Amino acid sequence: MDLRLLPDAPTDPERAAVDGLLGSPGSSWEGAVARTSLDDRIAHGGSEARNRRHLLLPALHTLQDAVGWISKGGLNYICQRLTVPPADAYGVATFYHLLSTEAQARAMAYVCDDIACRGRGAEELVADLEAELGPAGEGVEATWERSPCLGRCEHAPAAYFRIAGDIPARESWSPVDSESLLAWLRRETTTLSQPDSAPQVDSGVEGLRLLRRVGTVSPGSLDSYREHGGYAALGWAAERGPEHVIAEVEASRLLGRGGAAFPAGVKWRSVAESPPGARYVICNADESEPGTFKDRVLMENDPFALVEAMTIAGLAVGAEQGYLYIRGEYPYAEETIGIAIDQARAAGLLGEIDMSGGFRFDIEIRRGAGAYICGEETALFNSIEGYRGEPRQKPPFPTQSGLFGKPTLVNNVETLFNVLDIVLEGGEAFAATGTESSTGPKLFCLSGDVATPGVYEFPFGATLEDVMEAAGGVTGELAAVLVGGAAGSFVGPDRIDIPLTFEGAREAGLSIGSGVVMPFNTETDFGDITRRIAAFFRDESCGQCVPCRVGTTRQEEALARLTNEAATGTELELIDDIALAMRDASICGLGHTASGAIQSAIGLGLLS
Repeated sequence: MDLRLLPDAPTDPERAAVDGLLGSPGSSWEGAVARTSLDDRIAHGGSEARNRRHLLLPALHTLQDAVGWISKGGLNYICQRLTVPPADAYGVATFYHLLSTEAQARAMAYVCDDIACRGRGAEELVADLEAELGPAGEGVEATWERSPCLGRCEHAPAAYFRIAGDIPARESWSPVDSESLLAWLRRETTTLSQPDSAPQVDSGVEGLRLLRRVGTVSPGSLDSYREHGGYAALGWAAERGPEHVIAEVEASRLLGRGGAAFPAGVKWRSVAESPPGARYVICNADESEPGTFKDRVLMENDPFALVEAMTIAGLAVGAEQGYLYIRGEYPYAEETIGIAIDQARAAGLLGEIDMSGGFRFDIEIRRGAGAYICGEETALFNSIEGYRGEPRQKPPFPTQSGLFGKPTLVNNVETLFNVLDIVLEGGEAFAATGTESSTGPKLFCLSGDVATPGVYEFPFGATLEDVMEAAGGVTGELAAVLVGGAAGSFVGPDRIDIPLTFEGAREAGLSIGSGVVMPFNTETDFGDITRRIAAFFRDESCGQCVPCRVGTTRQEEALARLTNEAATGTELELIDDIALAMRDASICGLGHTASGAIQSAIGLGLLS
């Protein structure tokens, strides 16, 4: 593609799609801002109020949703409307897995072939599609592609569907078979039903906290949420004020649930005490770690709780604008949260909020486009701002200079859900659950070779064995458990008594990460599983830094030789050297953790 101003003129559908997002070319900038819920930036008066580049990713999504791909004419038109250089816009469009700058079939299915789905028939499904439709991406009317984890591991094998300009994109609600998938691609059926029952959620002890409303409240009803105690926490927070809220979060000793386990109270205090001016709250809902789906379950089934928690965060740190960055493969969760936001705004619970003197806070949804790296908070900032989702160097830290260069609070979905109980019960009461260093409840995602995959809630302190037993136990003889997802580690059957706390995991040389617990039985081909993990990190590396870009590729090559009996005798040493280089010199956590599962599998003798 020519990276100068592209000569192709946009078609009427392309022009109409972009105009629908940005406003017609003759409309005022103020009108376009109002239509996209960005008027708050004008009030802040920062340079971002005059910069439309932050609309680039939404515009690319809008174009592809309408015509099926990022066409030259459509991209040219977006560049003209947003005054973004075509080379820059092309670099952004080609960064994401779900965006295509090549013409595609109108009907597209993305079939997960990641580690949870591989043991549940994903390869057989791919073979059927290839036999019927030809190689991936080559169909004229309908086609398919392989996909990394879609976050529906409890329904493996999983798929994500879209038809350009027609029905909204949807994900599979139950395990997919080739017959139903082919019928959908051939458009013999265009209806994808919503789930007819609540997801599998359970608790290892009496009573649920984070999951207590799942299956009980109606996700699309504000009245139903309020009947079950909704918005009591925001009322308390508005009455007592920001300092009281932050003090309770600090007293709770809540650690972030996204993987890094950073103290939430430290983040909240730092943003609240930043110099006067614009601040932002971001909910990181881009959970893309293979085997992780807890945040999706919360958003689909209890969306108002997330809206309320983000609003409390905004009140506490003095932010007027929040962003919910949600992974692109979660269309139903995006729709459900969107309905909750609209209802909350209509009820005066977003926007200008009339509670105890009143304050302002609003939320905008930003949809990702298939990039694991955007779960890293600074890469997420770049994505929202309209740049490639590449991590930034730290310092400065996000609490000092984050989104649009302003102090920014970033928490993931599960972390924010805990805030409601912290506010209502008090920080000390919250800290009484769990252990001294790991307070409160924790959600675990069970998939793989377990009887009943799903989301399970435990107070910190439960063992790996406890969690697996809650899911009905392992199917077959246990060979190893992957803890923490692809960025985690394998442990053997002799270590299932490990307490799942942050301190217990550290002592065992593990990371709880995003809460993945994925058992594998003795029939598993661990060579295949580890090669898929290596391919995942090679694909998902943003390529910005050499240690990660080159290291993930060389790691995959060495592992392929080792597991295909083509070893030269130097592979083990090479894998260790590569891992050391990536851990020491990579810019972000992707490179730091890309070798953990592979080295642990080798250490356990799973590849011999």
